[in-house]
Amino acid sequence: MKKLGQIFKNKEIVDRIFFTLMILLVFRIGAAIAVPGVKIVGDWSDSDALSMMNLLGGGALSSFSIFALGVSPYITAQIIVQLLSMDVLPALSELNKQGQYGRKKMEMATRYLTLLLGAVQAYGIIKTMQATNYIELSTIGNSEFLTYAYIVTVLVAGGMLVMWLGDQISVKGIGNGISVIIFAGIVVSLPTQILQAFSQYLSKSIPTGVASLILSGVGRFLLYLVAYIAIITFVIFIESSKRKIPVQHAGKSGAGQKYSQASFLPIKINSAGVIPVIFASSIMMAPQVIVSFIEGADTEAEWLNVFSSSKMTTMPWFNGQTWQMPWGLIIYVVLIIAFTFFYSSLQINPEQLAENFQKNGSYIPGIKPGNETERYVSKVLNRVTFIGAISLALIAALPVVLVLTNVLPQSLALGGTGLIIVVGVAIEISTQIDGLVAGKSFEEVQGRSAD
Repeated sequence: MKKLGQIFKNKEIVDRIFFTLMILLVFRIGAAIAVPGVKIVGDWSDSDALSMMNLLGGGALSSFSIFALGVSPYITAQIIVQLLSMDVLPALSELNKQGQYGRKKMEMATRYLTLLLGAVQAYGIIKTMQATNYIELSTIGNSEFLTYAYIVTVLVAGGMLVMWLGDQISVKGIGNGISVIIFAGIVVSLPTQILQAFSQYLSKSIPTGVASLILSGVGRFLLYLVAYIAIITFVIFIESSKRKIPVQHAGKSGAGQKYSQASFLPIKINSAGVIPVIFASSIMMAPQVIVSFIEGADTEAEWLNVFSSSKMTTMPWFNGQTWQMPWGLIIYVVLIIAFTFFYSSLQINPEQLAENFQKNGSYIPGIKPGNETERYVSKVLNRVTFIGAISLALIAALPVVLVLTNVLPQSLALGGTGLIIVVGVAIEISTQIDGLVAGKSFEEVQGRSAD
């Protein structure tokens, strides 16, 4: 209550929260506006090719709205630019070292790449949904090319508008804009999922009047809620956990006396956030999107199950028999672990960290500066990242395992990926608000001291 009082007393925080809510309102309105010329004729099924995009867009894809692309092209473009800037493309590597100017240029490159990826992704989505008989297009002037060009243009324009809305939140609102938009989209779907669980477990048993069936339904529903809370608690623990490396800072005071100040280098267990899950899902989605581009190709072919984490792949066996293996899930988990290590190395560069320590006169107690510091930080980072990677893979794979083992139906799968995003963004927003409140309190103290 005390924190809420401090928030509402701070005009800047209130204005930022109000601005963020208004932008999210615009996003939800856009997510409800269907693309003209497109009619939904089928039933939505969460295939791996589209489920992640639908999750990030808050259901905008399943309703084929003007915001159907969401922030997916922008996130993919960001990852690609970051990968290329790691001494892969010399021009981007040079920009990465040029401070604020370089970051602006890289951001512009990201936006251009977003346009290109958005167009390709939009066309792939249209073809995939047509192949599954989910949508029907109204032909413009008897021209198939004009029809596709029109719908792709509308979807790309919507995606770029979502990116702009995210930028506005980052500058004038609370939290990272893109993350907040994803957060809002996922939160909107949570009440629906809880109601589906209630309907699944209780709505059919209550009318029967049989006590045993009612008690069984209540027990299952409560167990479902407990499992949800347990996953949220585990995600909060992982997102908040960090390994603190003690650091000493040596220097001289104004009087010429030497001093030593102690602090910590915090390394988060999950420093990569949810990016590895998104990137792994994008790679798993690619083969199905590519197949949808090929006229006459079988989009339900058995070999495509290898790239679907929620399906079993049928394998040949002796005497004409077959057996099933969740190759898609195994590949998905391996990709998440690999990308967690990769993205963590992007966030924390041990070599650059060791160089900065030497320049600033900082050191880790008991560790020699230079190469030994680099090796020590690398060792700690790898150990911490291993825990984070396994945890992230476990959270992302748990819903799939529950569905494959028939513990839960597909419609009630506990969204581990969504919960990672929601909890991470909530912690980030809370931290930013705490910083703004602390800054305001410091200004008030300084003002009273001046008086």
